[in-house]
Amino acid sequence: MSVAERILDERPRVSGAGDARALIENVLDALSALAHLVGEETELVRVGRLPEAMTREPRKAELAGTYMRGVEQVKLNAVALARFAPDQVKRLKEAHHAFQNLIETNQLVLATARAVSESVIRDLAADANKPMRANGYGPAATVGAGVFARPNSGPLVVSRRL
Repeated sequence: MSVAERILDERPRVSGAGDARALIENVLDALSALAHLVGEETELVRVGRLPEAMTREPRKAELAGTYMRGVEQVKLNAVALARFAPDQVKRLKEAHHAFQNLIETNQLVLATARAVSESVIRDLAADANKPMRANGYGPAATVGAGVFARPNSGPLVVSRRL
């Protein structure tokens, strides 16, 4: 557990300018680490490295929890923070808005990856479920072909690692 995580777990009360700056800096540190991790995850998903992106989930959850505890501390001490460190409060708000934009991008990338994977699965299912008819029947019949399966049909293999 980092110093910032430990301080944010202690539920401090802001009683001066030093306390205000320390609390906001700790929240900004947690937000910065979380933003970096979300950015990495977004890029990994964008390039199709899903298993590697998934390895970041435990640390991301930990950092998100730390950040949320920090936000709660900021809310509890909002009046004191506005009085003792208005510039840092402004910085925190700006960082939070930038993080929201990063989360929106992350959500778009994840939705795109989900849509692509669903499309691939749907196409595979449609191909696997096509009726296999003999080439010798129907309007496009070739008499004497004697083949009762699609020429390229074979076993369906799906990777569960994706």
